[in-house]
Amino acid sequence: MEETMKLYIKQKVFSFTSRFTVKDENGVDRYYVEGELLSLKNMLHVYDTAGDEAAVVYRRLMNFMPHYVIESRGRQIAEIVKEFTFMIPKYHLLGTAMRLEGDLFEHEYVLQDGQRDIVRVSKEWFTWGDSYVLDIENPGDEILALGVVLAVDCVTASNNSGS
Repeated sequence: MEETMKLYIKQKVFSFTSRFTVKDENGVDRYYVEGELLSLKNMLHVYDTAGDEAAVVYRRLMNFMPHYVIESRGRQIAEIVKEFTFMIPKYHLLGTAMRLEGDLFEHEYVLQDGQRDIVRVSKEWFTWGDSYVLDIENPGDEILALGVVLAVDCVTASNNSGS
């Protein structure tokens, strides 16, 4: 059985114009996320600590509802789509059975593939500042999990800015 892993994203650091760090459960830098200032696609680049691009998360334009693509090493690994709902945001990953369940407003949700949890996202208050904690069941899903969380945060940030 594989070990689970945790990643931490500091709360209130998200910005398309800034760079922030994703840390592991030991407080060690794991990734750097950098937004493109003038990108219409809300593009985020995820770099590993060696400076190599591990993933890109960007908005697919010309869609009624937000669609975000997650690419890793030049290959699309997921496309997350916000569904049309009136009060409670819902998302799914195109072409898969994966869905997000829980309270996305409060960053308390789980990405599931059928009955299997891929990642649980929650707020953790007494870490190195208020943080999102990503409990990833299989370390092989690390980039997918991080990409989904970043995409949901992009949609939330866009909605909060009124765009």
